[in-house]
Amino acid sequence: MYTYKELARRAETLVIFRGLYSDKAFGELVKTLEAADDDKEKAEKHYCAFLASLYGFGCDLTEHIVKIVLEDDNLYMIKKGAKEKTQSALDECLNNELETLKAFAELDCGSLIKAIELDGAPLPRFETHEVDLKEIYAKRISEIDKCGYGIFARHHVFLVENASLVPVEYPDPIRLSQLSGYERERGEVIGNTLALINGKPANNVLLYGDCGTGKSSTVKAIANEYASRGLRLIELKKKQLHELPAIVRRLAANPLKFIIFIDDLSFTEDDEDFAALKAILEGGVSCAKTDNLCIYATSNRRHLVRETFSARKGDEIHFKDTMQELLSLSDRFGLTVTFVKPDKKLYLEVVEALAKQYDIKAPIEEVKNGAETFALSRAGRSPRVAKQYIEYLKGREEQ
Repeated sequence: MYTYKELARRAETLVIFRGLYSDKAFGELVKTLEAADDDKEKAEKHYCAFLASLYGFGCDLTEHIVKIVLEDDNLYMIKKGAKEKTQSALDECLNNELETLKAFAELDCGSLIKAIELDGAPLPRFETHEVDLKEIYAKRISEIDKCGYGIFARHHVFLVENASLVPVEYPDPIRLSQLSGYERERGEVIGNTLALINGKPANNVLLYGDCGTGKSSTVKAIANEYASRGLRLIELKKKQLHELPAIVRRLAANPLKFIIFIDDLSFTEDDEDFAALKAILEGGVSCAKTDNLCIYATSNRRHLVRETFSARKGDEIHFKDTMQELLSLSDRFGLTVTFVKPDKKLYLEVVEALAKQYDIKAPIEEVKNGAETFALSRAGRSPRVAKQYIEYLKGREEQ
């Protein structure tokens, strides 16, 4: 087995897993081992810094090493994700580095403390256990189209900020089982999503309809439901549409499947983003359609461009052609699913389902009567109004 100094030296030769040094716990552990034989005071200082970082994730060093190795966004994982053949030299490098990291993952805490402690002062401890890191890594490679790598292994919902993908730490946890009504409409979106996940032809989707009918919730719930099957959601603001070609190029070779989600989409007649979306939907030269990505947009407007009467009085010679282009944008989505405001029967079915989910104790007929009155004081019946009423009741019950 390696001495502490030898193991630290082997860590310095990491190539594929060079990125692990961005993990503070790993970096401080390497510094601890470097100083263990020569400078106990320095080693103890780095050891405590190592544990301060490790404890933020847990007490098990083995589990932490496995986690950062599997999530590392390295050149080997990227090649495998793009289904590229790796050369024997790279495979040999991977094999050697996993042996080194296995030694780190199985470090004996008691022996390390004994080597670095000063004057018998007690030091906090960590846990380790045996692990077959090579087998675990091979399994992750075989499941890369479901687990992903890098930030896509750690998160499944993202925003776009300054042309970069930023993970959402605490996304809306809503699941399909929590949504009531609109089973046919939701089923169409689910079916299209499963086609995407299974590598079959899938359409860009426009979810159009009245406010509060569950369009956005449907998309978020689908993303949560199928995250374990390799689906990721990237929410894009309308003003960020010009950034989409770069995002598509970045994701094109990724083994995962992606939904680009544009919520509450609409345009004015002279909106510069109109042309950007049109080019994206048609698969222009700068943004060709890829098999692992679809655009899902929600809108309260069937025709996505806000048309005014004054626009119809313009002096353009081919004015009808322009108007047709504006009005046909929604037709460029391969699938349009319409969510209309519920009638009384559907509204009360949603109320009843939500009352069961929230374990409302009041008699169901009383709840339904109250829900109707509540809807009259709002914008009318909708699943959103039903949920607001049920949450209001639940809050009153728990006072």
